[in-house]
Amino acid sequence: MEETEMQRWQLASRRIQEIYKDPETDGETEDYFRRTAGFICRMLESWDKVRKGWPAQASFEELKAWNKTLYEDILGSAYEHSYANPAYASAMLGVYGPLLSFVYTELRGMIVYACEQRAEEMLIYMELFLQIHGAFTGEALPTPEQLREDVYWFVSDYSDVTVTRRVREQLDPSLSFARDIIMEADLSDPCYLYRFGEYISDTELKVSRYLNSLSEEKIKRIASVFTEGYRIGFEVNQKPLHKKRTVNIRYCVGFERIIRQAVENFKAMGLKSVIYRAAVSRVNMREANKIGYYGTSPNRQYEYDHKGDAALFMDKAFVERKLGVLRTAYESYKELAYVHGGPAVMEVFGEIPFEPLAKPEALKLNKRQQEEQVTYNSRAGQITNEYIKGEERSFTIIAFPIPDIGERFEEIFAKTVEINTLDYKLYQTIQQRLIDVLDTGTKVHILGKGKNHTDLCVALKPIQDPEHETRFENCVADVNIPVGEVFTSPELTGTNGVLHVTGVFLEGLFYKDLSILFKDGMTADYTCGNYEKEEDNRRYIRENVLFHHKSLPMGEFAIGTNTMAYVMAQKYRIGARLPILIAEKMGPHFAVGDTCFSWEEDVKTCNPDGKQMIAKENERSALRKEDVSQAYFNCHTDITIPYDELKEIAVIHPDGTRTPIIKDGRFVLPGTEELNRPFDE
Repeated sequence: MEETEMQRWQLASRRIQEIYKDPETDGETEDYFRRTAGFICRMLESWDKVRKGWPAQASFEELKAWNKTLYEDILGSAYEHSYANPAYASAMLGVYGPLLSFVYTELRGMIVYACEQRAEEMLIYMELFLQIHGAFTGEALPTPEQLREDVYWFVSDYSDVTVTRRVREQLDPSLSFARDIIMEADLSDPCYLYRFGEYISDTELKVSRYLNSLSEEKIKRIASVFTEGYRIGFEVNQKPLHKKRTVNIRYCVGFERIIRQAVENFKAMGLKSVIYRAAVSRVNMREANKIGYYGTSPNRQYEYDHKGDAALFMDKAFVERKLGVLRTAYESYKELAYVHGGPAVMEVFGEIPFEPLAKPEALKLNKRQQEEQVTYNSRAGQITNEYIKGEERSFTIIAFPIPDIGERFEEIFAKTVEINTLDYKLYQTIQQRLIDVLDTGTKVHILGKGKNHTDLCVALKPIQDPEHETRFENCVADVNIPVGEVFTSPELTGTNGVLHVTGVFLEGLFYKDLSILFKDGMTADYTCGNYEKEEDNRRYIRENVLFHHKSLPMGEFAIGTNTMAYVMAQKYRIGARLPILIAEKMGPHFAVGDTCFSWEEDVKTCNPDGKQMIAKENERSALRKEDVSQAYFNCHTDITIPYDELKEIAVIHPDGTRTPIIKDGRFVLPGTEELNRPFDE
């Protein structure tokens, strides 16, 4: 630290220690400031422990105990009496509750800053606490509006630090905190897990232990599928991998043995791995989504309670401020952005289903703020695409189970590896049979059965040159692992009807009886059965599926062909716990939001048979040529109907005749019979 920064640090830390001993406030806020100051004192202790090298010397038991200390007030029943809980904070602090709960939640990011020795962030958050405390020690108590102003200007003014850092850590391989642990630690000793600063549960310990039981050959095979998918994605889509120098690896803590091999594989391709943590400050978060690496959530309700905290500072002026910082940051790191290839993502599945409580005390974006959030997401996407061009970047994504899935975890893991390495040539041939028939129709009709009320017609883009053009991509195992789907961008006009699923997991949240009405390809109405009040059901969907948009287009229609994955789900009864990455291959799926080709519509894409994919945009994405802000929505949520809820999928031809593809959950198109074999076996 520089001398001036050191002086500020000493003054702030000394003052916080005094407040811990004597909060100097009376009544309802005394306990809040004492406990919060005590938390910061623990963070200062954590800072000293890391600086002195304690994590490398401590025993497993000591590390585990310290990790629990960092997270104990939001674990289990302790959360009911934590100021991180907006309901408790509101009960104890009255009108100050939601705001002071936000402040405490932001201060919890110091766990990370201490672990990574990020002095600037540690210091500014200590000073935020002192500023808020000072407001309560004057002659008169502050109004909630005054405190809100303090928070607003703190977030806005320091976005130069927080947003700029976030851009850099996404691009700069010299920020190697996590990569150094992965590549240098003894991964057979679970002590290394506690060096990340994430909450470490039995899940991470069991995953790490299990991966250490696998042979080097098997680890190399798993990592190779992951990294080859990334390489092939560039190759198939004719993108310039040779121009790229970095790849971003996103994963969940515990999988380091695979990630270490992936880093080596990418290095052999000429790529340095950038591995950054999921954001811990609300200014850099997008609702409840996590982008980066992270450990098991210490409390998913806690995270859900705070996903709307941007309500304290989201307005037009802040949006302009943050966008300005974002552009300046990208300009500063434009050389790094130019050579960045995109993300390689390793997801996990098997978490215990989570249906969040809708707490009235939790902060929520109002209607105008939702519009501002949409505006920010759109313009931020445009800025990002200027510096990391869509037509030159790619990605890959794969998923593996975690022990939470049940006693048969190791069986399920082995089966998932098998599914992720299926013979793509076999599927490629069968899927081409599907595409040949789909290309002869004008619409596809999807009907549910039993309790599924789906009745939906999807309009298809016209083909002018059948010998050289196709409207469905033959998707095998490259960017999107495992193998098994054909997909298109539907025509919006003429796409009408109801999409219904009796139960589905989307981004870790469960939806019961999710129903969406489409009119000319746009969401016209929606509901679910999660809550008693219809208002809560609609808010749940609008926040977490529509991401505050008034309406979204159907960006993708696909037919999944991975019946082996479906049979695995049925055998182990884990269908509701599979990630959309696998679930989307287990029946027809429909994405609300952008198409699969956003920002790269003009890149030529061909199927293995040589035909060019022409259905890469719709009436909304085509607006990019006139007003790019109207073309993209910066979200894409897949919703799958499982085979057992399907009565029929049929191609409708220009003369009105129908060719069934699936009937009563079985493939009936000649040449696709092989897909039914897993059902029979």
